[in-house]
Amino acid sequence: MSYLTSVVTAVSFSRSAEQAAAELHQQLQGDALEFVLFFCSAEYDLDALANALNTTFGDTRLAGCTTAGEITPLGYGQGCITAIGFLQGKFAVAEAGIRKLDDFSFTHAQTLVGQLVNDCRDKEVAPIKGNSFALTLFDGLSIQEEMVLVALNSALGSIPSFGGSAGDDVHLTNTHVFFEGRFHTDAAVVLMFNTPCGFEVFSTHHMQDTSGKLVVTAADPDARRVLELNAEPAALEYARAVGLELEDLNHEVFALNPIAVKLGDEYFVRSIQQVNDDLSLTFYCAVENGIVLTVMEPGPIIPNLEQQLSRIRNELGEHQLIIGCDCFLRRLEIELSGMRNDVSEILQNNRVIGFNTYGEQTAGMHINQTFTGVAIGRCPEAAGDSSDE
Repeated sequence: MSYLTSVVTAVSFSRSAEQAAAELHQQLQGDALEFVLFFCSAEYDLDALANALNTTFGDTRLAGCTTAGEITPLGYGQGCITAIGFLQGKFAVAEAGIRKLDDFSFTHAQTLVGQLVNDCRDKEVAPIKGNSFALTLFDGLSIQEEMVLVALNSALGSIPSFGGSAGDDVHLTNTHVFFEGRFHTDAAVVLMFNTPCGFEVFSTHHMQDTSGKLVVTAADPDARRVLELNAEPAALEYARAVGLELEDLNHEVFALNPIAVKLGDEYFVRSIQQVNDDLSLTFYCAVENGIVLTVMEPGPIIPNLEQQLSRIRNELGEHQLIIGCDCFLRRLEIELSGMRNDVSEILQNNRVIGFNTYGEQTAGMHINQTFTGVAIGRCPEAAGDSSDE
């Protein structure tokens, strides 16, 4: 059986919205596009970029989000826009925007997923079961990921899902997702991909546990704020646990000294966003009273990444693309450690396209400091039966 390329990629480093859109279109043209997924710096004039993309791509549907850094065909990027084009006949892509995250229920999720499935099935690219995955992109400052993901995961059933929370170049001011022709805040977009190509959804991190334990003794879960750890002001107790002074706490410290919750045998990082004036800590993920947090320390990040990518190649075969959601705190650690060029080369060699996030999503959970994504294998020339048997 012969195999065909079913995706194309592009990047523009132009800061002009019109030129950037034109360069993406030029690199992606040549085959009929089913869909375009893009990731862009928040430094663009987003209204101008939306207008330019809509005008340039015409009837081709698009979705995407702003980032805390981009992963391009050339490796790490910053202040640019990168995109993936999915070819007709090899992918059916359905999208649905969520405009009111705080009002999203299981009933809404069932309706949304049902429509996505029907839209993909109508295009008769491949059976839905076993040939579909979902991608979620959230406003990264919405504080609503957990609630929406629980409902979506239940409605998706056996369909695997992953995703990322939009960034804004670490300004922590406004993050945006793009669907239906414009950028939105307090919103999310859910994409379903149906394809005869093989694929694998995955997630990995390189953090290792230590003996340090912190109990959340007072919290405001709705705001993702921890007021007290071990019955002490949260910021002071965290600084003590990692051997630093309060005034030393910053994004670099948070990246290199994360804390995590243990669920079963696995640790899931709960990254700190900032220290507040009242010495509370705001997190990127859900936190609750009574949970026990473990102080973590970075293990070898490059060997972990290479091991994961090698495992994917062994199980999936040579892949044609990885859509990657890579926490911005991982990238910060990589840059602080002088490994940017090495990791960028690994990402380029493994055909990773994606973005640096304010949080990642997998299997209905919102997590931090992971590299999460989907690897898409080679696509058989003959798609075969399109029934759902």
